[in-house]
Amino acid sequence: MAYVLFLGGLAVVVSALAWFAAWAKRHGHGSAVAGALAAHDEAYRTTAHQSHHELRTAADRKSETGSPDNL
Repeated sequence: MAYVLFLGGLAVVVSALAWFAAWAKRHGHGSAVAGALAAHDEAYRTTAHQSHHELRTAADRKSETGSPDNL
């Protein structure tokens, strides 16, 4: 019986976290969560933090488009 209660509680916690993640994504709070994870990565996983900055730089970079007259 204890296993059933434990698994039921675990299912409730996991589904609540999944609901919160979906809610945060719908309401545009995903960047705040990404910033919090970046701060955690900076403190504990430096290679992940460096990768985060490289990905942000690549996302912010604009691709050069040629002129229509440039044949």
